[in-house]
Amino acid sequence: MPEGRGPQPGAGRIVDLLDLGRDHLSGSVEQPRREAALLLGEVLGLEEAEVYARSDVDVPGPAGVSYGQLIRRRADRVPMAYLVGRREFYGRDFEVDPRVLIPRPETEHLVEAALDCTGAGSRVLDLGTGSGCVAVTVALERPGASVVATDVSLGALAVAVSNCRRYGVGGRVRLVRADLLSALRLRAFDVVVSNPPYIDVGEWHTLMPEVRDHEPPEALLAGDGLDFYRRLFGAGDRFGAGQRLLLEIGKGQVDGVLELAREAGFIVEGVVADLAGIARVMRLLRG
Repeated sequence: MPEGRGPQPGAGRIVDLLDLGRDHLSGSVEQPRREAALLLGEVLGLEEAEVYARSDVDVPGPAGVSYGQLIRRRADRVPMAYLVGRREFYGRDFEVDPRVLIPRPETEHLVEAALDCTGAGSRVLDLGTGSGCVAVTVALERPGASVVATDVSLGALAVAVSNCRRYGVGGRVRLVRADLLSALRLRAFDVVVSNPPYIDVGEWHTLMPEVRDHEPPEALLAGDGLDFYRRLFGAGDRFGAGQRLLLEIGKGQVDGVLELAREAGFIVEGVVADLAGIARVMRLLRG
């Protein structure tokens, strides 16, 4: 909030703090009043609807101060998910912080593709697990499957450990620090799934401030956007016949990834578009 206008001890009612938060966020976010309500609800332990319903209730001084801090950080375009420490994915809340990429709705299509290929006894490898949202979801939705999830970042693995514990799948999701395919026997897995870095470094300046200034660049950037796929398919001979490879891809990358996949001996089973009609997930079979 502007200097001197942030909520202070005894600042006032919920409705007054909502108005202050809305005013400070206007011009920075698309839904300033709603985001103000979400942040105030986070501080007070209330759902959004409850915040509106209790508009005349007084906010305790310390809670008002905490709310003001959150509003200021959101005005600086810190993502909401980092401010509240979680993001919903596939119907469940996952812990997130600046060490991991915030889960996106389009990655749910990757999970659905993985579930289509996974049954009891399936062995699944999640490359670049980040928060662990894909690995944990597969383990929860397919209790008979076992999952190995890798990441090169110790910070990301720490977040993934927390999410595995949260949902009680630590015994079936094994977390491994590895750079791409290092130290892995690929043929031990039936399904390999990955949401890799795929943003062209030349597009970095065009990204929203929430992404460009706050999310981990190593989880997003990949040279011209295809560097990860080149490395992966360069190890194509380590895959066994009949193995499935499921990849999330970026906008406009379908042709480039298809060419790399075919050159490496993979058969294209299909490409899944997201709700915006953008090719988002590639289903491949090792021939």
